Amino acid sequence: MSRRLFFFVALAVTSFLRGLNGFSAEISVERSEKGAVVKIDGRLFAEYLVQSGTKPILWPIIGPTGKSMTRDFPMRDRVGEKKDHPHQRSLWFSHGDVNGIGFWTERGKGVGTIKHLEFTKVAGGKPGVIATRNAWLASDGHRVCEDERTLRFDTDGDARWIDFEITLKAVDGDVVFGDTKEGTFGVRVAESLSVDAKRGGKIVNSEGQRNDKAWGQPAAWVDYHGPIDGQTVGIAIFNHPSSFRYPTCWHVRGYGLFAANPFGLHEFSGGKEVNGALTLSRGKTVALRYRVLLHRGDEREGRVAERFSVYAKESK
Repeated sequence: MSRRLFFFVALAVTSFLRGLNGFSAEISVERSEKGAVVKIDGRLFAEYLVQSGTKPILWPIIGPTGKSMTRDFPMRDRVGEKKDHPHQRSLWFSHGDVNGIGFWTERGKGVGTIKHLEFTKVAGGKPGVIATRNAWLASDGHRVCEDERTLRFDTDGDARWIDFEITLKAVDGDVVFGDTKEGTFGVRVAESLSVDAKRGGKIVNSEGQRNDKAWGQPAAWVDYHGPIDGQTVGIAIFNHPSSFRYPTCWHVRGYGLFAANPFGLHEFSGGKEVNGALTLSRGKTVALRYRVLLHRGDEREGRVAERFSVYAKESK
């Protein structure tokens, strides 16, 4: 048997066995100097950085084709990447108005910082888990609020996903999350995926709205897909039905920003909706849940709607 024929036979057998027994992969999560590193079968999936700019982020994020799915700037310069909006760092969580303090941008007077306090869990398995506690600090250092977040990493071989669950807590006094489009759970997609790159990138949501028509609209999920190194791949973000103000509104742009924002109702609607600000009294919490799906093909090939239906039925 030739080496080439042997390869294809082995691949066919492997696929058959996966179909019988289900897909299995080793997901490791280990602490690093910068935070924690997630690998699938020894290969990098993602790295959690406890501090990048003014907040924790996830970067890089490697998709099912082995390619990086989010923008590298400003963590690393890459030829051909735009250098706008340096606060849009791969994958992050922040908001533009928390008690009047801006945590979204990194420039200007009075900008806030989200400071990593501790890891509460770092563990491999299926899924791999990173859990942390973080303090939201004003420019003078006083604590505005805290969050506890849990990230779970998993794959079925055809796609990869990251579950992001965060609980925001008012620990010292009332906390107001203001009505602004500048928020909240964000991803900046790889440059070639963006609609503005004009290489075939597209935005589509669960309501069938596309590209700029998806901006500010409520939807259960949004998919952003396009080419990376000649292969069509996509990033979908799901909003779980148990999440606050499901279905969330989306601050999604043709230049590559992709963010779920449950607070910007008035601004997204051009003043038609009531103010979307949320006030948490001392000791109260609000929980938000998302899944980031990294898939092959467009939203149909990636079975985004089908995968969302499965996710929506999952409890914690």
